Amino acid sequence: RYMAAVSSSLLYNIKQGFLQIFRNRGMSLASIFSILAMLLILGLFFVITVNINLFTEVVKQDYDQVEVFLLDDTSKADAEKLMEQISAQPGVTEVQYRGKAEALEIMKERWGESGYLLDSLGSNPLPASILISVDSLENAGSIATYAGTLDGIDDVQYYRETVEKLTKITNFLQIGALIIMGFLVVVSVVVVSNTVKLTVFARAKEIAIMKYVGATNWFIRGPFLAEGIIIGVLAALLSTACIALIYDRMIDAVGTQILAIVSCPLIAVSYMTKNLIVIFLALGTSIGAWGSIISMRKFLDT
Repeated sequence: RYMAAVSSSLLYNIKQGFLQIFRNRGMSLASIFSILAMLLILGLFFVITVNINLFTEVVKQDYDQVEVFLLDDTSKADAEKLMEQISAQPGVTEVQYRGKAEALEIMKERWGESGYLLDSLGSNPLPASILISVDSLENAGSIATYAGTLDGIDDVQYYRETVEKLTKITNFLQIGALIIMGFLVVVSVVVVSNTVKLTVFARAKEIAIMKYVGATNWFIRGPFLAEGIIIGVLAALLSTACIALIYDRMIDAVGTQILAIVSCPLIAVSYMTKNLIVIFLALGTSIGAWGSIISMRKFLDT
């Protein structure tokens, strides 16, 4: 009996919540779009930050290495001469040649299950390179500088500086996202609260009668709480779909170019969507619930 009563009460609250949203369509839509805008901005920050973190972790794997990219017209024999010169420098523990084909195979491994996508490339865009292992990070800077002065070298990648820059960017994005999110959460809660207030005003007489005949406060609160939560859930689902669509289009447009530039794939759409929907549902329902609670505290005798 208890479970049946709880189930009946829950269904009643959800039904009333949808009815109240329909009756106040204008304000309900304003609430949904307010939360939607907040979650979209948060989602974009999340997508960028997660991908930068991934790239940072990939780079950290080569933290004790300097990678020297060779010009396309640099032959294997020329590369071996360069390796001999570099090996003679103090602090160098190992020098290894990586051909274009090997670089592509390593990239396929990093892509995991999506590695087959690289087979569609018309030609291998990755250059041959020389990997220089150093005995300490202090020597990496001088070795990188020396390698850059040699003939046949296209570019030198010194990962320590890259990691430090990426860490600063990531921290800045996280702080910026928290500040913007805090402001937008407050705005969203206020908008949801105003939406619920309209419903409370519209049902003022009905609420008075319900209290007169002995209805509990939670029985009265239920539909309003459900209304706020439904608004939050709808906004969360819409924002997740929008971010997933935008991110999927972005990967199609620039995924291959980013891969060629930084040798690191973007986070998969499926993985990103699974995490976003959990985060957005938690935020959306919390905002909707708090908006309702704030409104009810002021306009119901609680």
